[in-house]
Amino acid sequence: MATNATGEASQHLTSADWKGFWAAWLGYFLDGFDFILITLVLTEVAKEFHLSLIVASTLVSAAFVSRWLGGLILGALGDRFGRKPAMMISIVCFSVGSLLCGFAWNYWSLFIFRAVVGLGMAGEYGSSATYVMESWPQRLRNRASGALLSAYPVGVIATSLLYVVIVPHFGWRWLFYIGVIPVLLTLVMRRTLPEAKEWSEQVEGADKPVATTFDILFKGKMRWPNIGLCVVIAFCLVMIFTANAGGLTWLYALVAVAGFIGFAFQLERRVWPMLVMLMITVCAAFLYSWPIQSLLPTYLKTDLGYDAGQVSAVLSWAGLGYALGSICSGMLGDRLGTRKAYVVGLLVSLVLVFPVFLIGGGNMFLLAILLFVLQFTSQGISGLLPKYVGDHFPTRLRAAGLGFTYNVGALGGAISPLIGTYLSTTIGSLGTALLVLSSSFTVIMVILVGFNVAARVGHAVLPQGDPEIPVLAEFAENK
Repeated sequence: MATNATGEASQHLTSADWKGFWAAWLGYFLDGFDFILITLVLTEVAKEFHLSLIVASTLVSAAFVSRWLGGLILGALGDRFGRKPAMMISIVCFSVGSLLCGFAWNYWSLFIFRAVVGLGMAGEYGSSATYVMESWPQRLRNRASGALLSAYPVGVIATSLLYVVIVPHFGWRWLFYIGVIPVLLTLVMRRTLPEAKEWSEQVEGADKPVATTFDILFKGKMRWPNIGLCVVIAFCLVMIFTANAGGLTWLYALVAVAGFIGFAFQLERRVWPMLVMLMITVCAAFLYSWPIQSLLPTYLKTDLGYDAGQVSAVLSWAGLGYALGSICSGMLGDRLGTRKAYVVGLLVSLVLVFPVFLIGGGNMFLLAILLFVLQFTSQGISGLLPKYVGDHFPTRLRAAGLGFTYNVGALGGAISPLIGTYLSTTIGSLGTALLVLSSSFTVIMVILVGFNVAARVGHAVLPQGDPEIPVLAEFAENK
């Protein structure tokens, strides 16, 4: 089936389509490489900077704290000036941020540099996903979404392999130094990459000027209020995720949430409740997947006592499962439909998560195989998430809409390592904490995606539908 699918796709895709895909794929690969570095060296960093594991885990959260801003600003640039320049800026941003992490001298400097990585990662996610999906034929876009996200775990595998070679001999900083290499990719992209077809036709080539998110948010009378709102939200999130909010945590959280809703209202005021529900859906996706993604290396080293070589081997199997699962999820999505395929993957993963954290570390080979299959289903099926979220936006708003809603929801990834480490101290086992988080939020995701909750909310507030928004157009047709 895979061979036929590949052959079918090849007959309908041009060399320019494939060139754009591989450029975006490389961007995601390098994105995964740079972003996952901190999870591998968390124990080394904690030791050097004299941090507890709970405080050190906030360094994982740092990149998530800034992602919403990167998704909003770089996405808006992508909607206004094109997907290609937004991708290039994003790659430079996370590459330079990674290099700076290698020069960090204390907790706060590393936190800030990780936030720079988060800005670029968010921009890369939104611009690359929209670039590929707007270049490929409509009927192959689930496949494009899944294949594109397969690059991220391959980057994770590369990082875990380099970890065992570099860190024991040269120290953790050298992993970050080599993270600047992706900058070279932007030189190739600038010379050879075409612009996304759909954006070129509907925005750049429109008969009359099209109002993009950049025009809505950062031009005219709302420019300075929105810049001020960005600063306020950023301040609130930093205070929360560095544990400096004290008794005012609830107030900072309330202000940040109100700010996110304010941006959602401006992006698409007719269906802004649908955007809020998308944020909640993505947040649930991160809360089921990122406790394992971010704390698995720590679990292997602390709870199971694995050395650097064993950690690298197990993570490589997990990453391979993630990559292959992403590719297969796209094929399944084109056959069954995005939502049905998503729910099938989640339900299978729900069965597999229990043995992973109950068998212990006595049989490393069995654990590696179980993690391969778990990541194939749970993480792999998330390859459909860009397509699922992107279908809720028209082309002129898609990069910022996808980038913003996805990366606000990605704050679940900032919360997950903190909840995981806190639960582990309460329960007494990091493995049990990861099991509880992953299984409970997988059930929530099954409900949100299976019942198409975000689209139903959009249909409730805009029952006549909108031909520019795929999920609402589908609802209107099925009435």
